Amino acid sequence: MGYPNRSPQEYHWFLKRISMKKLNLFIIKSFIGPFIFTFFLALFLLLMQFLWKYIDDLVGKGLQITEVGKLLFYAAARFVPMALPISVLLSSIMTFGNIAEKSELLAIKSAGISLKQSMTPLFFIIVFVSCSSFLFSNYYMPYANLKAGSLLYDIRKQKPALNIKEGMFYNELSGYSIKIDKKLENGVDLEGILIYDHNSEKGNDKVIIAEKGKMYISENERYFVIALENGHSYYEMDLDKSNKPFQRSNFKEDILRFDLSEFGMKRSSEDLYRNHYAMMNNKQLINAIDSINQKITQKKERYATQLSEKTKVQRTSFSNKEQPNTVLLNKQKAYTRAINDVKFIKSIIRNHQREMKYHQEIAIKHEVEWHRKYTMAIACIVFFLLGAPLGAIIKKGGFGMPVIVSVGFFIAFHIISVTTEKMVKEAEISVTQGMWTANAILLPIGIYLIVTANSDSPLLRWPSFWPNKS
Repeated sequence: MGYPNRSPQEYHWFLKRISMKKLNLFIIKSFIGPFIFTFFLALFLLLMQFLWKYIDDLVGKGLQITEVGKLLFYAAARFVPMALPISVLLSSIMTFGNIAEKSELLAIKSAGISLKQSMTPLFFIIVFVSCSSFLFSNYYMPYANLKAGSLLYDIRKQKPALNIKEGMFYNELSGYSIKIDKKLENGVDLEGILIYDHNSEKGNDKVIIAEKGKMYISENERYFVIALENGHSYYEMDLDKSNKPFQRSNFKEDILRFDLSEFGMKRSSEDLYRNHYAMMNNKQLINAIDSINQKITQKKERYATQLSEKTKVQRTSFSNKEQPNTVLLNKQKAYTRAINDVKFIKSIIRNHQREMKYHQEIAIKHEVEWHRKYTMAIACIVFFLLGAPLGAIIKKGGFGMPVIVSVGFFIAFHIISVTTEKMVKEAEISVTQGMWTANAILLPIGIYLIVTANSDSPLLRWPSFWPNKS
């Protein structure tokens, strides 16, 4: 029975290996559930922020459910790289906090397994998540940005849906202003109808008044119809500008049809947005940056040539044989020409500076987008290195303390990222410095927390293996 050919050391190593496999499987199972839940929760909150921002552009447009669904789907895809880091941070704190709270982490350490060894299986999973985040940002997100951006632009351009209210002029129908005194509960029957027709672009030269009527959409849904009853119309006749006569006609029934084609959403071509930096992958961004830099070089060469030609000194000599008045006139012409040349050179310099600033800003935005795909992917690893030891230190699972700590670190990360990105776009620091500052600040904190938690040292003291200076 047993393993007679194994030494005690080999037997112990074999048992430890089996226990490590079970431990790794246990930790992975404990992590996957909270990670999936927190990911979709973070994605939902970011999507609600998006809806809150554009709610005024979406309400009252009569959009179909499919159009709204497409917009939300593509918009949600844009927030995936941002939702992944915070879900990694929160779920890692919850996982190790829950293990530590139940004293399971203490049992693991007593078995000779350190915190770093416990983190190893999840670390490889987070590396896989980080790589997936980059691939998603580089290949799918530009497509999602293109779809969401073009769809949102078309929706914002679309006119509001027909919604004629009592006692208020409705001006969304091109060339008409409509006012009704009362709309019955069925939404069809109307009373007290007043319509101004200004299609002639000469003011409200035609007025239609009716006691009652009905409004409805035609069967083919191409026309909005108002059927009028017991009314009359006034029409100004532009025969004599000094004294404009008008024509009046009475009717028992009259029908007005309004074309609804302008209310349908017209999709613009997506090719108009493909050159935007948010719609490109990293290879396309590099090509775009090279093209912009070539334009900058060409403009600098053209500017140098143009400025060289305009700054050539043109000597003007005056003969003593000429009359004094002629000499004075020639001098005045020379001064005027010199002043005009200086003004023109000043204009060239100003325009060149403006063009250089514009192209450099565009190039910086492309570089920022190129770096962003990497920084958000690496942030997943950095947040895991923060979250796992924090969970072991605070020893709290669930959604209480982990949420507070996670939100605090994510807000700090976001503030640093936004601040440094703004400094980059204002050319105060380089793109590399600005885009990687947040990760560079949080990574040492994560390493310090791992060393602290692994050695069971107090959080605000040096780890126990470091020399004591006292």
